[in-house]
Amino acid sequence: MVDSQYFLPNDIGISALDCTEAFRLLSPREKLYAHYLSRSAWYGGLAVLLQTSPESASIFVLLQRLFRKQPAAQLESMATAAGLSPEEYQAFLVYAAGLYANMGNYKSFGDTKFIPNLPKEKLKALVWQSQAFQDSPSEMEALWDSCSTLLFSLEDQQKQLGLGDKGVTTYFSGNCCLEDAELAQKFLDSKNLSAYNTRLFKNKSEEGKASYEVRLASAVQKDCAVDGEGESRCGRYDFEDCVFMVSRGDYAYLMKKVSENLEKAKNHAANENQKRMLEEYAQSFTFGSIEAHKEGSRFWIKDKGPIVESYIGFIESYRDPFGSRGEFEGFVAVVNKAMSERFAKLVSSAEVLLPELPWPKDFEKDRFLLPDFTSLDVLTFAGSGIPAGINIPNYDDIRQSEGFKNVSLGNVLAVAYATQKDKLTFLDEEDKDMYIKWKGPSFEVQVGLHELLGHGSGKLFVQDEKGNFNFEQDNVRNPETGEQITTWYKGNETWDSKFSTISCSYEECRAECVGLYLCLNKHVLSIFGHEDEDAKEVVYINWLNMVRAGLLGLEFFTPESKSWRQAHMQARFVILRVLLEAGEGLVNLKESTGKDGRPDALITLDRSKVHTVGKAAIERFLCKLQVIKSTADVEGGRALYEGYSAVSDTGSHNFLRLRETVLLRKEARKMFVQANTRVKGESVELVEYEGSAAGLIRSFTERFADDAEEVEAHLLELNKRDAPCWC
Repeated sequence: MVDSQYFLPNDIGISALDCTEAFRLLSPREKLYAHYLSRSAWYGGLAVLLQTSPESASIFVLLQRLFRKQPAAQLESMATAAGLSPEEYQAFLVYAAGLYANMGNYKSFGDTKFIPNLPKEKLKALVWQSQAFQDSPSEMEALWDSCSTLLFSLEDQQKQLGLGDKGVTTYFSGNCCLEDAELAQKFLDSKNLSAYNTRLFKNKSEEGKASYEVRLASAVQKDCAVDGEGESRCGRYDFEDCVFMVSRGDYAYLMKKVSENLEKAKNHAANENQKRMLEEYAQSFTFGSIEAHKEGSRFWIKDKGPIVESYIGFIESYRDPFGSRGEFEGFVAVVNKAMSERFAKLVSSAEVLLPELPWPKDFEKDRFLLPDFTSLDVLTFAGSGIPAGINIPNYDDIRQSEGFKNVSLGNVLAVAYATQKDKLTFLDEEDKDMYIKWKGPSFEVQVGLHELLGHGSGKLFVQDEKGNFNFEQDNVRNPETGEQITTWYKGNETWDSKFSTISCSYEECRAECVGLYLCLNKHVLSIFGHEDEDAKEVVYINWLNMVRAGLLGLEFFTPESKSWRQAHMQARFVILRVLLEAGEGLVNLKESTGKDGRPDALITLDRSKVHTVGKAAIERFLCKLQVIKSTADVEGGRALYEGYSAVSDTGSHNFLRLRETVLLRKEARKMFVQANTRVKGESVELVEYEGSAAGLIRSFTERFADDAEEVEAHLLELNKRDAPCWC
């Protein structure tokens, strides 16, 4: 028997993201703008297949060829002929939907591999029965042979994403280890090159020296300066007795499609900022320039309150085992005006609320740059998964001095956090009823605070390349010790490059703590329309949800490698540990036996102690987190964060045993079905699909209907090119 965590259950929640009304209200020009941005995002999103695992792209093409020839309903008769039971065919549909939703065969939330919940022989029989196989038997057989072994394999290293012997990654060639990643980061920093749009390949030694290729994602494949580009970074470099070759052309076909559609979108832009933004983005994806993407992001920040909002590029570094390389992501969404009004009030209160945070004013930005903060209904979100809220851009220098934007994804929140009582785990019955009632409102508050005042707060102390400091070196004191600070960021060092493997989770933890801390403020609660008793319930459920999430987070810890696979859930476990450590009965966590006779657990929160014991504990911890981040104290940060992240069977709680209970009672994460857009005459149509595995599959087979064979051929070509690198 294979552990059920490596299957997607047949009854997994699959819901359609509703954006009908938001799209209907757009003008014809706005619809065309949204359409071409969506096309750009969907083509770029295919790069995630190549960023996830060696087999993901081949599996994607196999599924596309099956379902393009026969929709799910038609293929079912082939499945019956091949000997599949209705449950096994449903398991296959769920697997296919999961691969599309995660853009690969590893879960976007948790980085665990998932395989089809049916015998390999039966899936092969289905492929052989299919119309796709009847039409092109040799091609389909070759495709099956190229991916079927890894499609079902659950060898220890293949169970999760990771670097070296800890898991699978295609951000690095298979012969790379952590030391190679660290060396490459030092090289990139020395050349002021960002890792966001790169992958690292270790080659055969050159003249006795270790040799590496840093490959940039770009449509252009020439490694020399070309027309339209500024200074080229490509070429050969000697560094620390090694050779580094900076080349380009990663995902070239896909990046070309991204740029082409951005150029088409530019013709329907609403203003000059949008046009300049798209020009710079196209430049970035054409030549592999992060500097151009940063410039585009500057225009994006200036584009205040657009009706159609979007962002695209190599954005989040959660899935790079080293924490520096970005996964491709592109979204297009339409403003939800009612919810955005509440977020606008929060933005206008930011300068009053920031001084409430528990660190000295020297550790806060010199000037808070009022960001856009809007609630959006998602039309398109291409990538490995869809978050509830976003704070971007992730470039430290822009965030510190020029600003950022926050978005809350309203139609995602509405679907993702709808909860059924019988599926609520680890809470007592009274808490369950209140949780269902107040989870949505409390999470809206937490997302707003997390994104705006969490990620948007705090100063990094920097000494630039000319030796200038952005703080008063002689006067700033560490509030923990009372002494002058002795560490800071130097030259091209960034938060990601400095804190690398812990940077993502540490920052999510800091933002979550800001949300918990400031939700205790009555003014914040009133902004969201919560007063008196209702406000108390929102606070209680927000804190209860956080400690429960900390327990649920144990699902994403791998005991064999002692590593975490999901940044947010590691952060929530750390917060649970901090609040348990606070004592005085604030949080109680007990193991028990459920009504079904199987292991269970109960977590409770004493609401009378949230404003006292709880607030004091988060205040102390949050101050430590910020001081360490501001001062680039990597050693102190690792000791603190890895200490609270440790999962063991000793101490007051046996977290390893609790992890088994969590896995026993876990609920699969929901999947979303997204609409397509298509130009018909001079207008744009919205094509929607049912919220089911079959609906999700159909949305993808129709997504690339005009050039499916070309797209699939290029995906296989890109995959084949790098196949030897993963051995």
